[in-house]
Amino acid sequence: MIVMSNSLVIEILEGDITKQKADAICNPANSLLVMGGGAAGAIKRVGGAEIEREALKYAPVPVGKAVATGAGKLNSKWVIHAPTMERPAMPTTAEKVYQATKAALLCAEGVGARDLVLPGMGTGVGGVSPTDAAEAMMRAIGEFKAKSLKRIILCDIDKEMVKAWKRFQSLSSKI
Repeated sequence: MIVMSNSLVIEILEGDITKQKADAICNPANSLLVMGGGAAGAIKRVGGAEIEREALKYAPVPVGKAVATGAGKLNSKWVIHAPTMERPAMPTTAEKVYQATKAALLCAEGVGARDLVLPGMGTGVGGVSPTDAAEAMMRAIGEFKAKSLKRIILCDIDKEMVKAWKRFQSLSSKI
């Protein structure tokens, strides 16, 4: 567990984001909000197709913005759809991961979420390395001024992503 200088509690877990219990879970989306593979596909499979149907009503959503939908059958109230790329299955950058993380935090705050589950953003088909994604995500979290949001759960099934987040534990007070 990390407590950031902005009083957010950060937990790092290796596991399935769809099995986490939190007010909100983040979908590292594409701007079209099509939920195909990776984390988005898992969220849709477990939570139900109604999540994608609701999300599509907001499309397109640019990188740097995010929208909230219901969470279907997930143990959450909301799914926060934060695009890391413009189209499905396209490469992305660490800067877009930073923008998407920042947007997810603001959106979660906007709906009044107290906790948010974030997977590794942009690390699947987006091609961002776990280290670069972890740095971008931790920078966005470190800069964030929370009001309702108290806890962030960084959770991924990829061991390398989890290791990358853990490398930042000792740096967290400097971020």
